[in-house]
Amino acid sequence: MNTTRRRFSAEFKFQVALDALQGMQTINEIASQNEVHPTQVKQWKKQLQDDGAEVFSEKAAKEQQAQAEVEATLYEQIGRLK
Repeated sequence: MNTTRRRFSAEFKFQVALDALQGMQTINEIASQNEVHPTQVKQWKKQLQDDGAEVFSEKAAKEQQAQAEVEATLYEQIGRLK
């Protein structure tokens, strides 16, 4: 039996983490309403507290990857010049 991994959007993660931060409901209540595991809600809440909304953005991750590739290319060129 193959089960596919569920993927959540950055907005969904942000909203769930924000609900957890507000403290109006327990982590278990939020998890059951959104059909995710309570541990996942706690992780998203901690990430939001530590790094803010940019943690969940795929765009930021892609930009970091592109920046790393550019840096690697530049270091390679510097190495050839020496």
